[in-house]
Amino acid sequence: MTKKLLSFILACGLSTAIGLAQSPFTPAWSNLTGQEYPQISPDGQARVRLKAPDARKVQVAGGDGFTKTPIDLTKDAEGYWSGTVSNMTPGFHYYWFIVDGVQVNDPASVAYFGYGHPTSGLYAPTPGEDFYACQNVPHGMVREHWYFSEVTGQWRRAYVYTPAGYDQNTSERYPILYLLHGAGENERGWSLQGRMNFILDNLIAEGKAAPMIVVMDNGYAEARGEKASDNPQASLARRTETLIDVYMKDILPTMESFYRVKPGREHRAIAGLSMGGFQALNIGLTHTDLFAYIGAFSAAIIGGVMDNPSTAFNGVFANPEEFNKKVRLFWFGVGSEETTFVEMANDSRKKLDELGIRTSYYESPNTYHEWHTWSRCLHEFAPLLFK
Repeated sequence: MTKKLLSFILACGLSTAIGLAQSPFTPAWSNLTGQEYPQISPDGQARVRLKAPDARKVQVAGGDGFTKTPIDLTKDAEGYWSGTVSNMTPGFHYYWFIVDGVQVNDPASVAYFGYGHPTSGLYAPTPGEDFYACQNVPHGMVREHWYFSEVTGQWRRAYVYTPAGYDQNTSERYPILYLLHGAGENERGWSLQGRMNFILDNLIAEGKAAPMIVVMDNGYAEARGEKASDNPQASLARRTETLIDVYMKDILPTMESFYRVKPGREHRAIAGLSMGGFQALNIGLTHTDLFAYIGAFSAAIIGGVMDNPSTAFNGVFANPEEFNKKVRLFWFGVGSEETTFVEMANDSRKKLDELGIRTSYYESPNTYHEWHTWSRCLHEFAPLLFK
């Protein structure tokens, strides 16, 4: 291996891939500099360690695909608590320690924003799957874009992906995808946990996806002067309407005037995961004059909205022939093991099929309500856009 190639791999955070051939366990690439633990093995195990000499009990726990129940750790003479997590699913996982009943992050690992607060995370290897890896291809850029929202009266932040060559090809315009995150996460999730920039870099380099701009904005919004409500359903409905307002009055005008975007609905797509999947449906289906491509990844289709699909989303499905002409792609994706979301997607698609609405469906094998499902969804969804 040349020094140049080795430097490239290290820069992309994939030094673990080299170590896998040399040792069953190697430090996770998301570890802070110089930290030996957590360690990952090629067969989906993780070794964790925490120094807490005065603790009486320490456990490790995590999200879907990491471990179903907390695992007790063992203390050594130096005050380190350690243990092994077996049978993780591939891809990204949140995890944390429970020290005498108190949840704490791993001080040796990067913290991602999940569950509504910074949370430790790591990646388990995916044998034979490298679509989200940093590869030796032209790379786009993820920019941090601040703007003032007239709807909320506050400054907001979006992360914006521009494809390789955007800054050099200054006369070229691009289609745009609006990509929404899930509950408890924020606008950083798709680029950090989901690695969307590498997914798009690789697809574009292979000629499988059109070069596109991707906007990842925050999925929470409250209107100016809005007061809290004691009614959760009313509060959810109001926040949904406010977010739609933010997209129509703030996000689309800001992003499509600042970046070189191709005009017209045929060059505009929207998609999201879980909460963001339902938000994408709300925004896209109530504005089919603006969006020709709509994607719902593990969408939380809640509140009985699809009990009567002919009247759902302001009656957008009432004329199936017109809908099928306007919406070029209406796409559902789920993980095979997130059974509730599989049921919601299939129930919605069955009702839509009975009306004559055309949909597409993808089921990620052996994944749960987790980032590996959603990264795979994006990998399948993006090549279908802007064709």
